[in-house]
Amino acid sequence: MKKLLVDLEICYKCKKCEAGCSYYYHIQNNGIEKALAKGCQFLICRRCEESFCINSCPNKALEKNKNGILERHSMLCTSCKSCMAACPFGTIYSDILSFKTSGCDWCVGRKDVVAPECVDTCPHKALKYTEVTEDVANNIYVLNEHLAIKTIVWEKK
Repeated sequence: MKKLLVDLEICYKCKKCEAGCSYYYHIQNNGIEKALAKGCQFLICRRCEESFCINSCPNKALEKNKNGILERHSMLCTSCKSCMAACPFGTIYSDILSFKTSGCDWCVGRKDVVAPECVDTCPHKALKYTEVTEDVANNIYVLNEHLAIKTIVWEKK
């Protein structure tokens, strides 16, 4: 199955995402920003055994998914930023868990005909829509059925 493949090393060279987005409901942000936030969280989260960020959330809006990646439930999050203050490594900041309710819809209904608009409009070719499987040796990680990222992951030693 084809997935959106995001090369974070290329993405991070941009000051602001210039890729277009066909997400119908986006409000002053491209749907791709949520996908980038998910990839960024995968890259920098230290996946603490005792999750101070999760424990600090008064609304239980944070949890770890099956891969140990921090997930935010936007309907519970009030953007109080207690998770940012509680993170002992300073890896949670507003750009990663921003309070935005719109996000990538993975171009459902469009992607079977043409590539997602973000892929075609990314000026730096950081985004691809391709058949991809997880390949740790080449730093490719599948985050869900729609998204894969290429990045060097922080590992606990």
